[in-house]
Amino acid sequence: MNNKEWKKWIFWFSFAVAVVVVYKTIDSVSEIISGIGNFFTLIMPFFMALLVAYILYMPCKALEGLIGKIKPKIIKKHARGLSVLLVYVIVILLIFVIINFIIPTVSTSIKDLAENIPNYYNTAMEYIDNLDDNSLLVKLNLDGYISNLKDINFIEQIINLISIDNISSYIKGIMGAASVIFSVFVTIVVSVYLLLERADIKSFLQNLSKAVFDTKTNKVISKYYQRTNSIFLKFIASQILDAIVVGIITSIAMSLMKVKYSALLGFLIGLFNVIPYFGAIIAVVISILITIFTGGFAKAIWLGIVVIILQQVDANIINPRILGNSLNLSPILVIFAVTIGGAYFGVLGMFLGVPVMAFIKLIIGDFIEYKNSKEVLDK
Repeated sequence: MNNKEWKKWIFWFSFAVAVVVVYKTIDSVSEIISGIGNFFTLIMPFFMALLVAYILYMPCKALEGLIGKIKPKIIKKHARGLSVLLVYVIVILLIFVIINFIIPTVSTSIKDLAENIPNYYNTAMEYIDNLDDNSLLVKLNLDGYISNLKDINFIEQIINLISIDNISSYIKGIMGAASVIFSVFVTIVVSVYLLLERADIKSFLQNLSKAVFDTKTNKVISKYYQRTNSIFLKFIASQILDAIVVGIITSIAMSLMKVKYSALLGFLIGLFNVIPYFGAIIAVVISILITIFTGGFAKAIWLGIVVIILQQVDANIINPRILGNSLNLSPILVIFAVTIGGAYFGVLGMFLGVPVMAFIKLIIGDFIEYKNSKEVLDK
């Protein structure tokens, strides 16, 4: 057998092997997807640790700078370790305060609201029954829609699902799982090491970038890394801080107005406030609807006015003070980013869609500037 025939046989043999491999791959798609899913489940604690370390990076860095100014050398030497320790102590204290003070108040409000849903339903039906025949609500056949809700019998299900006893059993069941405990443990440990060794990790990535890319490309990568990191850190930190401030101010305002479930509604508004534009609107609408049943139309209208004023104060004074103008995005781009992010990645996508859009705008802006400058030089 000559050399030409050998090449022919090797070609057809390789082709046959490739066909078998492709067939087996297609035939085992479900198993491959399942394997990939299991792999991502295994490494999820590491992703969570990276996220935790990323969020805690700024306070750790700030505390490290303050501790580094203390005179004793032994304290300066261990400034990073002490800063990480202090940050985690503060986080644990915050979690303790939330579990012992905020969650019980919110849970009590949820339980009371769930138990009173049938009464609110009956009140709404009585109000609609007493309306004039020419009323807009009657013309819209609102009583028919509410009557249809009664047939669904979802009220008892909601009460059973969100009762305090069931919530406790759900939490105990989840936290009792060994896998969850292990994942939480791995997340905490890895996040601590990431914060302690962040300088070494950064140095390694910089050296790797220098080894792989040329000097010009490496400078571009370094520039975009710094600018992107600044955008994400400022956005995440500011949105969380802004949500806490808005939640507290709204809860206090509602308490002064004697709005029922003020703690729950304030917590809801603060939580939804991390989602730009849509979050605030959704939370305000829910708060007004609940207040209509619990306090009447007049109080609901006043609540809507007060909350909208507070939202405007937040949007024009508090949030810009916290966030600054680092994102510099138009409302159209923000709405587009939240919509696309929410459609494909859920709540997390709605939250992170805005800084991602800011990064995309940054790249496009630099590209346009580069092309325009190049055209000027060519002329």
